[in-house]
Amino acid sequence: MSIHPELAEFPTQDVAAPIIGYAKSQPRGALNDWHAHDAAQLFHVVKGSIAIDTERGTFFAPPERAVWLPPRVAHQTRYLTDTDLRYVYVQIEHTLDLPQTPQVIQVTTLLRALILEFMSFPRADTESGPAARIAAVILDQLKMLPAAPLQLPMPQEAKLRGLCEGVVRCPAHIPTLNEAAARCATSVRSFERRIKAETGLSYRTWCRQVKLFRALELLASGRTVSDVSHKLGYEGPSAFVATFKKAFGVTPGRYFGTGEHD
Repeated sequence: MSIHPELAEFPTQDVAAPIIGYAKSQPRGALNDWHAHDAAQLFHVVKGSIAIDTERGTFFAPPERAVWLPPRVAHQTRYLTDTDLRYVYVQIEHTLDLPQTPQVIQVTTLLRALILEFMSFPRADTESGPAARIAAVILDQLKMLPAAPLQLPMPQEAKLRGLCEGVVRCPAHIPTLNEAAARCATSVRSFERRIKAETGLSYRTWCRQVKLFRALELLASGRTVSDVSHKLGYEGPSAFVATFKKAFGVTPGRYFGTGEHD
């Protein structure tokens, strides 16, 4: 099933259909700067990987995952490798029963097939008939897909956010709990309460998530397990692989669909 040539271009006129398809390839290093849409948006990564930054955190999607953004969520998209995507825009009036927070989801075999089939139709044929029925099933699927643990939540309080942004920039050198509390001019107990309240994670867990998130970015860009484990301060490749497998259920190579990273 091939994508209709019309869907290689973003629509320049209003489309009345509940969902709008758009397919595009982006080169490594491309950046779509901060913006927002009235429609919700699904970024289905077919090949490559992306990172989407929002005010509440960053979301990472390797192949066969997708990032879901509700309507009017400001974001920027970073293309970490040469990436092929299928974008699905959901008109705002059809999003009431869909997730109301950004999240990463696993693209099932059924959802992948539905999106590809929908994108074989020209946009003029998507308001009714077979394409409209396919769109209805896509919307139904989006209601029930489980979220994947690929979010890095960011705090909003200024000092705490500044500390966390520093950790994100250099995850190989993470301040101890005592150092982090001192930098935020608070006691250890107050610091732990604040970061838990703002991110939903303990400081230790949040820092571990930072390392895993950066590892995903580095692996997606072609770095080896050995390189990544060294860069992020793990004791060695085996320690990194064990941590990765505990978090995601598979080794890095299986996660990206190849064996090359293991």
